[in-house]
Amino acid sequence: MFGQQAQPKVGLVLSGGGAKGFAHIAVLKEIDKAGVQLDYIAGTSMGAIIGGLYAAGFSANQIEEIVLKTDFIELLRDKLPRNTATFFEKEFEEKTSVTLPVNNGAVGFPKGISKGQNVLNLLSELFDSTENITDFSKLPIPFFCIATDVENGEEVIIEKGSMALALRASGSFPTLLNPVTIDNKLLVDGGVANNFPITIMKSKGMDIIIGVDVEGRLFNKENLTSAIAILNQIVSYQMYQKSEKEKELLDVYIHPDIFDYTIVDFDKKIEILEKGTIEAQKFREVFKEIANKQLIKKDKKNAFLIQSKKVVSKIDLQGSKNYTRAYVLGKLNIKEGDSVTRQDISNKIQLLYATKNYDRITYSFQKINEKNYQLNFSVKESEDNATVSLGVHYDLLYKSGLLVNYKQKHLLLKNDLFSLDAVLGDNLRYNLNYFVDNGFYISYGFRSRYDHFRANSKYNPVVSEYPTLNAINLNYTDITNQFFIQTTFNRQFAIGLGAEHKFIKVSTETISLNNENLIIDDSNYFNVFGYLKLDTYDQKYFVTKGYFADFNFKWYAASSDFNQNFKQFAQVKGTFGFATTFGERFTFQMNNEAGFTLDNSGSQIFDFYLGGYNQNYINTFVTMYGYDFAELSNKSFIKSEFNFRYRFLENHYATVIANYARMDDNVFKDINLFKNLLSGYAVGYSYKSIIGPIELKYSWSPDTKQRYWLFNLGFWF
Repeated sequence: MFGQQAQPKVGLVLSGGGAKGFAHIAVLKEIDKAGVQLDYIAGTSMGAIIGGLYAAGFSANQIEEIVLKTDFIELLRDKLPRNTATFFEKEFEEKTSVTLPVNNGAVGFPKGISKGQNVLNLLSELFDSTENITDFSKLPIPFFCIATDVENGEEVIIEKGSMALALRASGSFPTLLNPVTIDNKLLVDGGVANNFPITIMKSKGMDIIIGVDVEGRLFNKENLTSAIAILNQIVSYQMYQKSEKEKELLDVYIHPDIFDYTIVDFDKKIEILEKGTIEAQKFREVFKEIANKQLIKKDKKNAFLIQSKKVVSKIDLQGSKNYTRAYVLGKLNIKEGDSVTRQDISNKIQLLYATKNYDRITYSFQKINEKNYQLNFSVKESEDNATVSLGVHYDLLYKSGLLVNYKQKHLLLKNDLFSLDAVLGDNLRYNLNYFVDNGFYISYGFRSRYDHFRANSKYNPVVSEYPTLNAINLNYTDITNQFFIQTTFNRQFAIGLGAEHKFIKVSTETISLNNENLIIDDSNYFNVFGYLKLDTYDQKYFVTKGYFADFNFKWYAASSDFNQNFKQFAQVKGTFGFATTFGERFTFQMNNEAGFTLDNSGSQIFDFYLGGYNQNYINTFVTMYGYDFAELSNKSFIKSEFNFRYRFLENHYATVIANYARMDDNVFKDINLFKNLLSGYAVGYSYKSIIGPIELKYSWSPDTKQRYWLFNLGFWF
């Protein structure tokens, strides 16, 4: 069948095809079994990744193991666990559904669904043992891959540089993964220009070329039901035409029956592997015949995952323009003298990448001596310095709201972030944050918030003076401005100090004096504050595990004193909660809160007010199921909430809540904390949607015999 030369050179070409490329592994397993020695490997896209791993020394069985244990869907989403988020993001973000980049004053669209950092991290781990080989012809099996130059559509042969970055570029399927810049060229998936580079392989002097084709075929219009499917169809026109000519040069052509699968069927990898096995087994005798002609066998170098720790004695950072070295290393949580593995570095890169300030983060180890290494980081800062994000919400207090968030990075200084929330709807509001994050060092910032709502409330400062009133029409306005300094630890703890100006105006139309609405307060307040916060929750909503704490102290030093009764006073308020999950569906979450007023403020404005269900209360308003908004009040309180949540379908939850509280001038004046205990309960249904939680709850209290239906839609803001 093949020529009679003593030692024919054998090349293998693997086509691109996304998830369908898993079928390549089955062919490699048959090649391994037959003992075929490959002299060159080439690939495009997924073919490049599979072929690159084999060229680096991984066996087909090892590659199969890697593929089976990797969640490619999560990998491509660039989804990061919440513990990688910055403390700022945990506290002030996580409330929008759509985020779009702003360039030159115009709102645009992302270049891809994913920037591919997780893919690059994984590839960097896998190619640890060959990191110092920058000429791919020097790999255990010589190798090249194909990418496409976005500017002119021409093929780009990559056979030098970083193996991980080369494969990341070759697999950059348009809209799915962002393009990659290498040598000043913006590169996307090689399948666009040359999905089956057989001619190039022929030029490498190969006598026998084996080609594995996992391309599909053009779909009928009935099957073009998604943007990715349509784009894949458009890309395929030229690709299939060119591949047909390339196939004529093959000596062995293998095409598994994977026509029923798409490039994104990553969840069907076992089925695709089986399809590859069925087809590959048909070529067993062919592979044996090739192997028998290879009389001279080379020693095969086997690759393996290196998990040993390397001592980092020096760190070099390249490409950081708008962020200081302290910021970058602080986010990476790494310093000279640390001992790290490749996986450790991947985890640390996630911490920096989670800031959303970078398009790409690469690294390499440079050996100094037997024990010490220089760790070289290269970062490519994102050009999307501004974004617009949108969110919607409805609840029974603030009513409807459309959130428009504008974020601008390095507006005035390095490391800074400007963020403005504008809430349009029944109650106009804003929340402005300017924060300079100095990583390892002390950070600082400014916050400003305008909050306004109207409610039919049993607001005690008025109702207690007018016993005939059951409730009043409360009009509440708060404007707060803060300057603060802060430091964080491991993205879990935050400690801060600051000074605050607060303007509060409270009035009601229910009572008129001299034909004007009754003004309850119209004062400026000045205080200093300190806080300690902890947040290890795995999610903002529908928490399944972790801890949360927020302890703060405020000393109100002065006031413009509208009611002429202000006295200096201090307040302490704290929250501590935790969540744990039993099995996969049942979660128990407990939240404890307490507040205490030191000295007499001379006013009831800063009393603690319990009642209602909102998760975005300000000042001293606190949630309490079973009671109406601000129905309960006093100088101090202690409260516990027990939340039992069961996930009965994906994103669908049934909830039972019980909360208990005690209020008094001083709830700690005796040890009987169960004296005059207040209780409330709720049952409900919740749905975790793309716009945030949608919840309907029924709430009641045996103390008052009152019943309430509660509803909210969307993220709380």
